[in-house]
This record gives sequence, structure tokens and C-alpha cells, in this order.
Amino acid sequence: MNENKPGDSQNLACVFCRKNDDCPNKYGEKKTKEKWNLTVHYYCLLMSSGIWQRGKEEEGVYGFLIEDIRKEVNRASKLKCCVCKKNGASIGCVAPRCKRSYHFPCGLQRECIFQFTGNFASFCWNHRPVQIITSNNYRESLPCTICLEFIEPIPSYNILRSPCCKNAWFHRDCLQVQAINAGVFFFRCTICSNSDIFQKEMLRMGIHIPEKDASWELEENAYQELLQHHERCDVRRCRCKEGRDYNAPDSKWEIKRCQCCGSSGTHLACSSLRSWEQNWECLECRGIIYNSGEFQKAKKHVLPNSNNVGITDCLLEESSPKLPRQSPGSQSKDLLRQGSKFRRNVSTLLIELGFQIKKKTKRLYINKANIWTSALDAFRNRNFNPSYAIEVAYVIENDNFGSEHPGSKQEFLSLLMQHLENSSLFEGSLSKNLSLNSQALKENLYYEAGKMLAISLVHGGPSPGFFSKTLFNCLVYGPENTQPILDDVSDFDVAQIIIRINTATTIADLKSVINECYNYLELIGCLRLITTLSDKYMLIKDILVYHVIQRVQAPFESFKQGLKTLGVLEKIQAYPEAFCSILCHKPESLSAKSLVIFCSTHIT
Repeated sequence: MNENKPGDSQNLACVFCRKNDDCPNKYGEKKTKEKWNLTVHYYCLLMSSGIWQRGKEEEGVYGFLIEDIRKEVNRASKLKCCVCKKNGASIGCVAPRCKRSYHFPCGLQRECIFQFTGNFASFCWNHRPVQIITSNNYRESLPCTICLEFIEPIPSYNILRSPCCKNAWFHRDCLQVQAINAGVFFFRCTICSNSDIFQKEMLRMGIHIPEKDASWELEENAYQELLQHHERCDVRRCRCKEGRDYNAPDSKWEIKRCQCCGSSGTHLACSSLRSWEQNWECLECRGIIYNSGEFQKAKKHVLPNSNNVGITDCLLEESSPKLPRQSPGSQSKDLLRQGSKFRRNVSTLLIELGFQIKKKTKRLYINKANIWTSALDAFRNRNFNPSYAIEVAYVIENDNFGSEHPGSKQEFLSLLMQHLENSSLFEGSLSKNLSLNSQALKENLYYEAGKMLAISLVHGGPSPGFFSKTLFNCLVYGPENTQPILDDVSDFDVAQIIIRINTATTIADLKSVINECYNYLELIGCLRLITTLSDKYMLIKDILVYHVIQRVQAPFESFKQGLKTLGVLEKIQAYPEAFCSILCHKPESLSAKSLVIFCSTHIT
């Protein structure tokens, strides 16, 4: 071993290979322990045949104890390298009856394969693993998909092929450099981005994939430019005396960025925004949104004695979820795909969901007198699995004899759905939306409600049949793509405010209504600058969105998570037209018989 001074780490030689090269890509990191006058290459240490990592990562050198390293150096000193003919060959071929030993750099020179996984096996040039291709149809050179230099597409030590893409070929050196830079989390096929199959094959062929984050993720301030955001008021008339660049957080002079593009901004006061949580779009984005045909237009109902139907008539009568914009080609393909989905019968979809039910049975003990509490206890039991077949037994509260009676699963689920429909978790008369119940939210009851609905659908129980179109559209298309209607408002006072705003015929009437409702509008963050009578439509839209959607955002998210049980929500989102018929309330048509019954009960 070279006698080097401990302080001169650049010239210190590795105790295994006797080389002082510092090349991490070829030999791994070069580590020096001055206290013990010891220098090693990481790969030389890792691949040595007679040493194991017995310590913790911070002990010795990478977990290899100093005494073990010295023992291994002593063992290797008696072995001669079959390449350079010098002693110190610590690495041996693992093939049976092969007695070749070599230094790590000598093994690289003779194209040995070192597997940096499992038992860290090493194979000499005669026994190394090879890539076998059944037929070679490549007549011309192909580019290495990393460096793009042309290579002969024939597997060899220096040329490797991707196991998942037949046309992906690489230089070994290119792959090794990329693996070291990308690390185990980002090293993948450059063509199809497969990581599992690709990494397994590359490890077999001797590519070292370090368990670290990618080098570009570790650079200091690597993504600093992404943290920069627009901070300037761009409205036509900025009212801030300090100028357009002035930004005072938590005040009316705080800059709010466009929710669509993020590259335009406004002071809250300059756009009459009462809180930072209010949505705001710049003029350019607003023009694109309302003129691009992005929204599905609702059918307008003909109103008696009315020749003109304004935007609010659409808002107040029928919900219209907007869909993401697409190119004409993708839009037509998407419509074809949706058409095939919609033609599927809902009963077939429910049968498919039912395939998840296992033969194992779970008995639920239900008290019919308190259906909600007993169902809640049963579903929250840690032994309950929604994919088990359900068996129901009815029990009587305070029954000292503990008697039980066989029950009907269908009856139990029907009673449960009836209780849910009339519970305080929902609001509305027939077509229901989620309510805001702080105690239920605290007890996670919205999640349990969604879970119960999912279980009822999968286990053959009744469908809810009481969802409003708005609640259904929120679940399928997302709240941000759903516009509520007046029928969704169950609060009489709020509905009256909306009606008064809608019926205002002059801007003076409109401002008078706003002044009377000032405290409420300020509380919900819907105050806006009114300059024309048509501004009432956007004001109505803001109130509806707040009251029906934003106000119940937390209950909605909890309910949605529960509805994901057994993949029900995903199925609903995939086939919305089919599920709409069983989840949403259907208004009954007025027949002659029902009209007679109505008149007989209401006319005295």
C-alpha cells in the first residue's frame, strides 16, 4: 500500500485497488478516514467478497467497520489479480468453480459485471449476464437515446437495450451517468418512462442506481424562479395612492392574482373584492371563459308573459356544469367515448361493482328503533370490511336476554337510506344538497354518510334518489365547474335576497337592495362594485356559489371521500348519465289523478 500523508487526500490510494483516482462515476465516492490512515473507493469496498456491513450507516465507512476493512485488506493481500497480476484482488467471480479474482478497476477494464443489488455479486468476463434478443431486424445504426450518438444495435457489454422498449438503445457509460444523476426515484426508460422493469434489468446488467434524490433536486435554490409571482395591479384604474406595485398583505391593498393565468393582478380595493378568498379573473381570461363556448348552455324554460330571458333565468332555473376546454379533435373523440359509456345500463354497472363482494360474511347487529346509531357502530367497527357479504340480525335495546332475530339486508339498507334522506346532513325538500352541520363535521358523519351510500349501491340496496343536480354535478365534474340554481337554496331569507336582486329594474333599486343586505353580503364576501344593472347577474352567481358550494366545502370533501368506498365515486364519474337516473331526484309528472288528489286536500 502506498505510504501517503493523511492530509493529502487527493494523492491517497485506495487500500483495495491501490489507485488514487477520484472518479465517482467509475469507482464511487472516495472516502478518507485520517484517524485510521484509511482511504477507500465506495465501489471497491462494496463489491469486496469477504466483507459485510455490520455497523450502522454512520459507523466506520458507510457502515463497514474499520476492523472488518483491515481484515478484508489482509485477506485480499494473499490473492493475485488475474488481470494486472498484482496482489490485493478482493473481488471474486461468483460463478461456480470459477476462481478468478480481480481489483474493481481491473474488472471494469476486462468488462466484468458488478451487480449493485442483493448480495452484490460479481461476474468475470466469461460468466457475466448478457442480454438475449431472439431476432435482430435492425439493419442500420440507431441513436443512443441519451447522447444521440449512433450505435450498432447489437447487445454487448458497452451497448444495452431497454427491456420495455425495443427501439431504445444505450451506451453503458451514458446509462451509468444518468443513473447517478437521477437516483432511484427518477431513473427510468427514456422512451416509455417505465421504472420497475427498466431498473430491474439495468441492475442485472451492472448499472449502479444510488438510493438518493436526483442531483437537480439537491441543487441549492434550484427552483427559485418558480417562487416568483406577479405582484402588480393591472386594472385600468388603480386607486392605490402608493402606486401599482404597492402590496400590503391583509389589507385592502393586497395584490390578488388572476385565478386562471396568474400573470395579472389587482388590489382588492381596485376590484371591489372584500376578501382575498374571492375569485378574480383578469379581463383577458374572463373574455376567453365566457366567449369560448366552454360552458354547456342550459335549456331555457319559456316563461309566461315574458319575451326576454336574461342570463339570470339560466342561472336560476337549471344547473349547467362547465367542462374543460379541448381541441376539436380530442373533443369529438371524447364525445364518442362518453357516448359508449352512457349507453351502458346502470344495472350492469352495479353488478360490476358487486363483483367486489367476497364470500366471507359479516353479521351486523341492528336496532331498528335506532337505525342510524346501530349502523354507525357496525360500519365503524374495526372488523368491518365493506367488501364482505352483509348479514343482518335485529336486536332489541335493553333486552336482558340478548335475543336476536334474523333480519333483511334489503330492509335494513332501505331504512338507512330513508334516515339519511331526512337527516340534518342534507337540506332541501325533495332535491337535496349537503347542509352545514358543525357537530356532524366534527364527528366525521359526512364521511360515514358517503360510505353508507356506497355500501348500499354495491350490496344491492336502494339508491338514494334524492340528490340535487347541483350536488351530483359537483361530485362528477367538481364544484369549480358547477353553477347552482335558486332551487338549491333552502334558506328562505337568502332566497328572498336573490329574488329581490333579480327583480331590480333600475340600478337605483339594485343599490338599494344591496345597501339593505350590506352586512350579509360583506359577511359572505360577495360585495362587488355595481356600475350597470347587468352586474346583478354576477352578484347572484356569487351568492349562489357561496351559499350552495363554498359554505359546505368541508362537508362535501368529507362526503366525497366516503363515497369513494369500493370505487363507487370513480364509477359514477366514469358513467355520469347512467348514475344520474338513480342518484338524483326526479320530479313527478302531474297526472289527472294526482291533480284531483291535490285539489281535494287543498281546497275547502
